[in-house]
Amino acid sequence: MQSISANDLKTGGIGAISRALQTQREVGLSVRGELRFVVMEADAYQRLRDCELEIALLETRADLAAGRMLRESVDDHLQRLDSMP
Repeated sequence: MQSISANDLKTGGIGAISRALQTQREVGLSVRGELRFVVMEADAYQRLRDCELEIALLETRADLAAGRMLRESVDDHLQRLDSMP
């Protein structure tokens, strides 16, 4: 993954990111030599979010199938949350 320093971003602006994204899917932004952020195009980010949501749905379905669930009223749920450490 290509990395752009904070100084290069300051002088090159969004153009530095755009140029880097022409050849790579993600671009790292480094601050003081340490990778701090990753930038990607919006459609790539949306695909990533869709995958995360699909995984969450699969995990939820597996929990339901295995009986790892609790049926309770909203008030009981909030009371249980309040009593957690």
